Amino acid sequence: MAYVLAVMTAFKDNPAEVIIRARGRSISTAVDVAEVTKNNYLNDVTNTILIGTEKLEGEDGKSRNVSTIEITLRKSPGA
Repeated sequence: MAYVLAVMTAFKDNPAEVIIRARGRSISTAVDVAEVTKNNYLNDVTNTILIGTEKLEGEDGKSRNVSTIEITLRKSPGA
């Protein structure tokens, strides 16, 4: 709920759109935050989702792929 509150606060600062970004294991949390915000608090919001992969170097010097997600929540026109 803290993240949902942060999204609601961000909408007050920028009423047009809010972007939620996450990597790796945090992706499910980002999706939950977007869905709770959209379904329970802001019914006039549409979303756009971009997925991707980043190469990160681990502590052992080896590179590994980490999944990423970017969820853009936008207020519907006329709302």
